[in-house]
Amino acid sequence: MKKSIIAIVMLVSLFTNSLMAQSKRTAASAGRAEYIEVEKGVKLHVTDLGEGQPIVLIHGWPLSDAMYEYQYQYLSRKGFRVIGITLRGFGKSDKPYGRYDFDVFSDDIKVVLDKLKIENATLGGFSMGGAVVIHYVTKYDSAHVGKLALFGAAAPSWKQREGSPYGISEEDANGLITQTMTAREDLIAGLGSAFVAKEGNISKNVEKWLENINLEASPYAVTESISALKDLDLRPELSKINIPTAIFQGTQDKLCPFEFAVELNKGIKDSYLVKFENSGHALFVEEVEKFNHELEKFALK
Repeated sequence: MKKSIIAIVMLVSLFTNSLMAQSKRTAASAGRAEYIEVEKGVKLHVTDLGEGQPIVLIHGWPLSDAMYEYQYQYLSRKGFRVIGITLRGFGKSDKPYGRYDFDVFSDDIKVVLDKLKIENATLGGFSMGGAVVIHYVTKYDSAHVGKLALFGAAAPSWKQREGSPYGISEEDANGLITQTMTAREDLIAGLGSAFVAKEGNISKNVEKWLENINLEASPYAVTESISALKDLDLRPELSKINIPTAIFQGTQDKLCPFEFAVELNKGIKDSYLVKFENSGHALFVEEVEKFNHELEKFALK
């Protein structure tokens, strides 16, 4: 009988000690949410790494925040809190039926920055994401943002129109939109060669990685967002931008021509242009070291 009592006491003691040890465990995570709800039933995927001054990054079409892998790795170790937001309809974010336009994208970003309590961030956007961040800072008067960075931006007007002869023609834009609805996989596979200045600028593995990210997007969102971009003319908005702006542009960009950057530089009063002489549209991987250093330098100014 005594032996049984002793055995029970030992078991209880072991169990109690185990629970106490678990309760004393220090949390390994920083407690940051990977998904943030922007409206009922719609959550966006957010990468949130590092400590310090915030840099917020918005991806291009039809990518996701995963495109910034090598910026996260660098900046999070350089004293920045770097945050990538995947727009609804893309990557790991929710893909609801509904609107996919620049008001919606801007509203979603505002909710994320509100919830994260971000202040004085450097806000960067690539390609279509460049148009998104311009729309955001002009719609919300640069809320939460102290600086703007544009990377191969599809702005101020992605489509050719009166007074803006650069970019894609109406006919070609409509053809691309049709492809998103009839041959999306072939379209995405074909983006690889147009993405870089010349073959070999990025490895086949990196090209495949980017293609796989593109294929994660909702086909519906892909079509709706590029249709919204075709109709977007941000030229009247440029004069409203009153924060320091850096414009990164590949001189050999086949998708968003260098003239876009020149127009942006002329239209945004406190802006400067950084040329990437060896890059096409994929400057963030074609000249990754220069890209990271220039972004770090701008954020620290």
